[in-house]
Amino acid sequence: MLSTLLVLAEATGHAAEAAAAHGEAATGVTKIMQDFGLSVPLILAQALSFSIVAFVLWKFGFKPVLATLDERQQKIDSGLRYAEEMQAKLAAAQHESTAIVKKAQTDASRIIDEARKSAKDFLDKQTQEAAAKANDTLVKAQQAIELEHRKMLADARTEIARLVVITTERVLAKKLSDADRSAYNDAASRELTNV
Repeated sequence: MLSTLLVLAEATGHAAEAAAAHGEAATGVTKIMQDFGLSVPLILAQALSFSIVAFVLWKFGFKPVLATLDERQQKIDSGLRYAEEMQAKLAAAQHESTAIVKKAQTDASRIIDEARKSAKDFLDKQTQEAAAKANDTLVKAQQAIELEHRKMLADARTEIARLVVITTERVLAKKLSDADRSAYNDAASRELTNV
């Protein structure tokens, strides 16, 4: 930029010299410059000063400010991209959590149904086993009663036979031998069995 201004000032200086060389044209340009109070060296000095100030401002003022603005714009863009990514991740997480909740509800319903079925099957099995045990106990009790009844009858027959023998001895007033006793006992037992 500085070089452009220098070239411009030099060209203006050459133009002024060329105008002075031509005579008439020089008087017109020179007259305008004098009327407005323009001096080529002052214009060149002001152009040079402006160029230096513009360069310094550009180098140390505008360039860092523009760099900071670019950096901020990049941070803002990055933040917006991050926010969009987070919204997408949030939506995906919500969708996933909804799916997990639905699956959990389905699994819970299935487990509850299985537990109910298992409980019903267990209750049915326990009921059947209890009924079978009760039937077995009843059958065993009936068998025990029958066995006890037979034993009682056998004991009663033996006792009756003994009493018959004792009564017979007393009636006959004599002592019976073991063989007679045995014969009377067998006869009494046969009589009781037939009854």
